[in-house]
Amino acid sequence: MFPGLSSRDVLRMEWRDVFFIHWPVDPAVVEPTLPDSLAVDTFDDRAWLGIVGFRMADIRPRFAPLGRSFRELNLRTYVRHDGDPGVYFYTLDADDRLGVAIARRLFALPYYRAAMTVRDRGGETRFRSERRHSGAPPATFDATIDPRGERESVEPGTLEAFLVERYRFFTERRGSIAVGEIDHEPWPLQDADVTIRDNTLFEASGFETAGEDPHVRYSPGIDVTAGWVRDA
Repeated sequence: MFPGLSSRDVLRMEWRDVFFIHWPVDPAVVEPTLPDSLAVDTFDDRAWLGIVGFRMADIRPRFAPLGRSFRELNLRTYVRHDGDPGVYFYTLDADDRLGVAIARRLFALPYYRAAMTVRDRGGETRFRSERRHSGAPPATFDATIDPRGERESVEPGTLEAFLVERYRFFTERRGSIAVGEIDHEPWPLQDADVTIRDNTLFEASGFETAGEDPHVRYSPGIDVTAGWVRDA
């Protein structure tokens, strides 16, 4: 670590054109899928499974002049470790071979290579992903997201804050729990409609497809800084 360098300012990146699609589930559905030292985090006594897609732009070390950009799609839930809230990722698909290799090695996250296409038309965005990672369960996702309404900042204590204002993730590394931390301004969010044509991300991670209508939000994006993964 460089002297005076914040532990959350080693890497810099932009997260752009972000959609959040979340389903409420019984906490008992999520609990058996977590490492022993992680506990399910709930809102109104419900656990949440989320699919989040976005464009990761200009990701680079703090002092590097240029970075990499690629699309990402992840399946995640929300947890606590010793009382600290965070995100637990089941899978992260990305359309960048080198980015996947680096993320798996440096951050101990379950990244997989995927072929992705994104088409914008009349304010709608169609996001399609097909996993193509050797040895990984196949998974596809195909949906159109249509933002609507006014853009607003997230209010503390709301469901939106619970789902998106997360500043750490937990992962397994060498048989123990590791944590990575990020920093950014509060998310600007707006309502959105979604039409899902195909989604096998749940099945690929051992879940049944959620039956309830999802909670959907869209954001134009934020700038993010992040630190290295360390033992929790």
